[in-house]
Amino acid sequence: MSKLKKSPVKLWLVVAVSVAFWTLGAGFNRQLSADSDETYKGLKLFSEVIELVQKNYVDEVDSQDLIEKAIQGMVRGLDPHSSLLPPEAFEDLSIDTKGEFTGIGIHITMRDGFVTVISPIEGTPAYKAGIEAMDKIIKVDGKPVNELREAVNMMRGPKGTEVTVTIVREGAADPIEFKLIRDVIPIESVRASVLKPGYGYIRITNFNSGTTDDLKKELKTLESGDTPLKGLVLDLRDNGGGLLDQAIKVTDLFLDEGLILTIKGRSKRNSKQFKAQPNQIERKYPIVALINGGSASASEIVVGALQDQRRALVLGTTSFGKGSVQTVETLRDGYGLKLTIARYYTPNGRSIQAKGIEPDVVVKKRFLDEEDLQEGDDGRLKEKDLKNHLEAMPEDKTDDKQPEKKKTPKTSRQKELELRHGPLTAEKLKIDYQVQRALEILVSFDVFKNLKG
Repeated sequence: MSKLKKSPVKLWLVVAVSVAFWTLGAGFNRQLSADSDETYKGLKLFSEVIELVQKNYVDEVDSQDLIEKAIQGMVRGLDPHSSLLPPEAFEDLSIDTKGEFTGIGIHITMRDGFVTVISPIEGTPAYKAGIEAMDKIIKVDGKPVNELREAVNMMRGPKGTEVTVTIVREGAADPIEFKLIRDVIPIESVRASVLKPGYGYIRITNFNSGTTDDLKKELKTLESGDTPLKGLVLDLRDNGGGLLDQAIKVTDLFLDEGLILTIKGRSKRNSKQFKAQPNQIERKYPIVALINGGSASASEIVVGALQDQRRALVLGTTSFGKGSVQTVETLRDGYGLKLTIARYYTPNGRSIQAKGIEPDVVVKKRFLDEEDLQEGDDGRLKEKDLKNHLEAMPEDKTDDKQPEKKKTPKTSRQKELELRHGPLTAEKLKIDYQVQRALEILVSFDVFKNLKG
């Protein structure tokens, strides 16, 4: 864990409280009285606890580490999505929303205790060197790696610098060593394909700064094909969210008027409505939007608006249910504070917080060779299962009973990872049962539309 700049404990108490209470930025419009008796009583108690722990705890403790944990505990006690971001985490968040990073260009996960390649990103140093899906990374620059974050941090670095990655590959007698030159790696958030003439498929994996522009390019390609676009499958499964403004802009591409989203916070500064604007390009073709338990936050904003405005049919399983808005404020020494400032509501006034968006057509099976999932959901952890989750509205009371978790087959999860991060091929889409069901609905709609009454 990163340490804050070293200072005496009592000075640190002032810094900690400043971080926690007063330096959240003008965006929060938050005022606390400096001479509040209640506040000072709390600070005095905090100071006493820190000094007692530092003097008497069985092992020697680091006061900076204690204070960071105290702030983290305070903020995380509010809800699951508020947190103090140490410099590394703050930098990672910036990278995720920026749309690019410098590294070697691979998607990785932990599998059977090894850092394992899901797939190399096409055109990157890893792809050109011949690193393959399912390769196990055992060393980076000669140092053994056992954790995902450790591997990511070691492989990222300045453009033009060299890194050596050692992998174990099934069928190879000895480990294979790759010497790679780091480069700028774009974070691909939009991919597209043609399911059959006249029917397009677009997958949005996250919402970063380039998502709307990338989506416009893919739509232009699909809409300018030899066969006019008769229908679109918009895949938002396992899309955990991202930038709010990008979710608004993506939704606006498919709506010419009406409400997209309302956010309501405790202050007027954090309450706002977003409305659709007329598009230069007319898009009247039907849309089937795909969601599952991994669809959260920004992706739920898009689907909720398209569903309420009767612009898309929603197919799949109930979404995650994250109906809150976070802002990130920059603090001293490279730290950041992510804080929940509002709840959001769909055009019809629905709060999906801890509830999720229910599909119009429930299709639980993900792949053609997979058995139907059990009653309830697709087995994923949802917002309502998280400790300290917000309720849909402050006065709402919901059942705290935890539903029994159902596990999706491991083989299906592996296929999901490959579909999300690997090359988008017609073969993969053909075995995706939900995609094929969506295509059937679009084709049927076109057939019935042309029937004479």
